[in-house]
Formats: sequence, structure tokens, C-alpha cells
Amino acid sequence: MEQRRAPQQTDDRDPADPDVRRRIPRTDAVLRDPRLSEAAARLGATVVKTAVRQAQERARRGAVPLERVADAAVELLPDTVGGLRPVINATGVLLHTNLGRAALSAAARQAVGEAAGPTDVELDLATGARARRGRSALRALCDRVPSASAAHVVNNGAAALVLVATALAAGKEIVISRGEMVEIGDGFRLPDLLVSTGARLREVGTTNRTTAADYAAAIGPGTGCVLKVHPSNFRITGFTRAAGVGELAALGVPVVVDIGSGLLEPHPLLPDEPDAETQLRDGAALVTASGDKLLGGPQCGLLLGDGELVRTLSRHPLARALRVDKLTLAALEATLTGPTTPTAVALAADPARLRSRADRLAVALHAEGVDARAVESAATVGGGGAPGVTLPSAALSLPERFAAPLRTGRVPVVGRLEAGRCLLDLRAVPPEDDERLAHAVRSVAGR
Repeated sequence: MEQRRAPQQTDDRDPADPDVRRRIPRTDAVLRDPRLSEAAARLGATVVKTAVRQAQERARRGAVPLERVADAAVELLPDTVGGLRPVINATGVLLHTNLGRAALSAAARQAVGEAAGPTDVELDLATGARARRGRSALRALCDRVPSASAAHVVNNGAAALVLVATALAAGKEIVISRGEMVEIGDGFRLPDLLVSTGARLREVGTTNRTTAADYAAAIGPGTGCVLKVHPSNFRITGFTRAAGVGELAALGVPVVVDIGSGLLEPHPLLPDEPDAETQLRDGAALVTASGDKLLGGPQCGLLLGDGELVRTLSRHPLARALRVDKLTLAALEATLTGPTTPTAVALAADPARLRSRADRLAVALHAEGVDARAVESAATVGGGGAPGVTLPSAALSLPERFAAPLRTGRVPVVGRLEAGRCLLDLRAVPPEDDERLAHAVRSVAGR
């Protein structure tokens, strides 16, 4: 006798079932959830509706129960409207270019928020007349570098060099050492940048040795300036010689020094890193630097030095195209006048305290079954600053498989791979982020 099969049960969330499709909560009904109403005010209606539609689609596929569509939409909401995601920098590189270099101080972040609306960026409130753009930030910059009689700010360090070359040497020669013809990153080369301004390069000396006499022999009526570039992303050792700024200042033409890293005054941990104050005191007419490196501020290019030269640069037509916005000026001023920056804190971090933090994290995670160890580490400055300088540090060592999911987690954590392990170096991680870092590790371990 043929045995009859029991009727097959139908999943009430089968997307082919028209009744299920009819029972998917309507978009307007889901949007009335208070959590989504608040999110619409914060993120915008379009972002929230997109999350709701994604949640509804998951319900149609049976991946989300019908009664949890609003919950799923809330979980799908991004933290911010923009595509940039905040990350925890556990690479051991303090100024990681791919992570935006310097982290702004709390004071700088607050200043950016306050400057987001209408401000007196180019208005004298007392007289109602037009005022110099960013005047208080420029005063703060000169206060930090007493040897600079004037300052100007453009949108990055390369722009500072472009403005100098255009204003001082378009159609003329820039005398520069062969050992300072550097590549500044991502394939951009300093010689190409300078030649694009209409200046001609007069190369002197050799890769490893250039004397003041080499510069003197090249200077003539067609010289616009002498450019001295700090090789901030490499080191040449051995049989070397470089002319000092004082020697070059005696040659009778403007000496421009690109220090690169944005160090405004000498730093005891970085004795070989040139700073703006020292270069100007030694005779440089102009110093250029980046604001988002060792200064610890926003991306911008700094020009400091002789008042007449700075005024010439600031009034050049190109200066308008390279100028910074009010948010950058606000962040720069707060960086210069406010409390210690995260970059300075990380640079001066006590290795013993870093090891203590790593130990605490490792013990807590190991107790939860995570293969976590506290290990010694070596951090670097990064961002084209202090090449060859290593900073003793401590790291949380995890299995290599943790690296990718940590980068793609809800709170991305970026570490580095070393000897088959994923290291989370703590020197650039603020202590208040330790628990967030531990939570991210737990999330990966629980998968």
C-alpha cells in the first residue's frame, strides 16, 4: 500500500507567500517608531528610509521576524551621515597618513563646532568693516614662533611650497641640493611640484654631500630663492654633508626651508627634527610646514617668516585658490592656544604605563578565553616626520585572524601584522578608548 506523505509545513515568512508580503509593516508605520523619528532628525529622512527598506527586504526573505522590522532598521542605521568612519589607531604609527594623520584635541573639535555657523572670520565686529581673514589664528601662530614676524596659512604643506615657488621664482631658478629632491608620498615628487609653477630647478651638490660653496656657485641674477628641504621620510648616513641655514642666509637671496613635520620649537625626544623657530633664528627668510603632523592640528600648510615676503605671498592671486576655510582656522587656533594635543600626549607617553594598560587588557581578555598577550612594541612618528626614530611601546597581541574583522567591525580597530600575530599598539590609543578596544576584540572572538 502506498504510504501517504504528511503535508509539508509552509514557512509563514516564505517570500513567495503573498500573505507574508502583505503583512510586512508599512514604511510610514515603521517610521513612527520614536527611535527612527529621532534618527531622521539627526541623520536625515533619506538615510532612515533606506534603513527601513533594507529591514523590510530582510523580512521578506525571512531573515527578520515581522515584528522586529523597526528593530532591524535601527540596527542598520549608520553612526553618521558621512562616509568617513572613526577608527581606533592601534598601528603604532602616531601620524598615520591613511588615517588622517593628527587627531584633533577636544578643544579643536569644539572650536570646529562653534565655527560651523556664521562667524567673524573676515569681519571686525567693533567697526563693521572687513577684517583680515583668520587674524586671531595668525596671531596665535606668530606667538608660538617669536622669530616669525608674519604668518600665512594655506590648505596643505605642498600648497605652501607651490605658493612660494610661484610668487618668488616663476620664470626664475630655485637652487636646491640633489640630496633633497624628495618624493613626498603617493607618487608625488617635489621636483615635479616645483616645476609645475613655472620655476626652473638648479640642482647643486650630490646626493650625499652639498656645501655652501655649491649653492654660491649656482646663484645669479636669475635666482628666485634657495630651497632647503628636510628629508623627513628617509635618512642618509655615512659620508654626508649638508649646508646649514646660517651659511645659506649669507648668500644674499631668500632662503626657504621646508621643515615638513610642523614642529614649531625644539622637542627633546626629536633632537634631529628641524623646527620653525630655530630655522628662522638661524637666518631663513621663510619656513614652510604642515599643520597636521607634529603640531597636532588640522591639515593645512604653514608659512612663517619675513613680514614683507609673507605679505607678498598672501597677496598673490594664487593665495586665494589655496586659502583655508573657517573650520580649519578655528581648529588651528585652538591647537595653538589650547591644551596639549593628542599627538603630543602620544609622543610623550610613558612606556611603563603603556605596558600596564596592555597587561590589564590581556589579563581581562585571556580570562574570557581570548588568546591575548601583552608584548613590547616599537612605535614610530609617521606622517613624514622623524625618520628612523622608534618609540618604545606596548601592544596587545592577538591571533592574525583578528586583523580583518577588527578593521570592519562596528568600531573599526586598525592594528598591524607582525610575526604572524595581530598587534594592537597602544601608544596612539587614548586610555579612555581601552574599553572600546576590548569590546571590539570580544566581538571578534565571539564570532
